[in-house]
Amino acid sequence: MAKPGYKEILGIWIEPTEGAKFWLRVMNEPRDRGTQDLLIAVVDGLKGFSEAITSAFPKTVVQTCIVHLIRYSMQFCSWREHRVVAAVLKPVYQAALAAVARERLEDFDRSPLGHKFPAIAQSWRRNWEQVIPFFAFAPRVRKILHTTNAIESLNDQVRKAVRVWGHFPSEEAATKLI
Repeated sequence: MAKPGYKEILGIWIEPTEGAKFWLRVMNEPRDRGTQDLLIAVVDGLKGFSEAITSAFPKTVVQTCIVHLIRYSMQFCSWREHRVVAAVLKPVYQAALAAVARERLEDFDRSPLGHKFPAIAQSWRRNWEQVIPFFAFAPRVRKILHTTNAIESLNDQVRKAVRVWGHFPSEEAATKLI
């Protein structure tokens, strides 16, 4: 068990491609090692990952990464409009309750920006069941649950270490360096 204030890495998996079978193998490993349940899992839209989580841990609440959803939303507008669109979306994910967030999403959809970029509200609606779980938590906890940045930070550190070495003769050699 990790000490308070620290995060614990449950495992490192090396695979040339990420797919449903890979994610199922990843999720089955901690279960097979004795992990009985996951309260909540924050995911960033990787194909098959949510399904693998709920297959291995059926009671897990799957939360989409709000930061990734915002980044995805920005793909529908020019970079000049990013700040404005992000500011208009902020009341959606900062709402006190899921019902209020839904109202704010509909407000966005009816706004001039919503009419200009209808795909943004559509993408939020498509993911809504995985957007709303974190509304059940206090704002302090939401700051942790709204993003996958912690794992992405770890991945960045691993990439930097691996990049220096370039090529590895085997997965075992890469794992030892990590």
